[in-house]
Amino acid sequence: MVTGYFLLPLDRLGPDQPGLSWTLFLLALTCIAVLILRQIRDVVLDLPDPRSGLVIAVLMAESVLVFAAAYYALAHEPGQLIGLSTRVDALYFTLVSVATVGYGDIAPLGQTARLVAIVQILYSVVFLTAAATALSRRVRVHAEEKTRKEHPERKERGG
Repeated sequence: MVTGYFLLPLDRLGPDQPGLSWTLFLLALTCIAVLILRQIRDVVLDLPDPRSGLVIAVLMAESVLVFAAAYYALAHEPGQLIGLSTRVDALYFTLVSVATVGYGDIAPLGQTARLVAIVQILYSVVFLTAAATALSRRVRVHAEEKTRKEHPERKERGG
């Protein structure tokens, strides 16, 4: 996925193709959000799918790369982002934003860049937090199932 991010022709997006850029950005986020919600539903309903943990992790990584691509495209519009000029800068800014670290070396100054940052913050709080919660639940349930199979003599706590 990261290789794809660095190889995609993102230079064609941005201020020269605003309709295409926004359509691809919103379509990608919507698709990823729907897929994340399906995985969360499956985890909450305890539907047996051993791949759900991997799928959730991949979807979380894809959403980070979509935001990084959006920031990279926005950086081509003067006055939107200061300090962001490469794909590595865009990925760095996205991860700093997701982690809520905020070093301040890259800043969204333009209204469009701030709008994308707001969308990322909200998206991260809603979808990535829910996905991380579902992923940790899936890992815990898988570990408990494995322990029960390996040590059937152990009884569950609290019961």
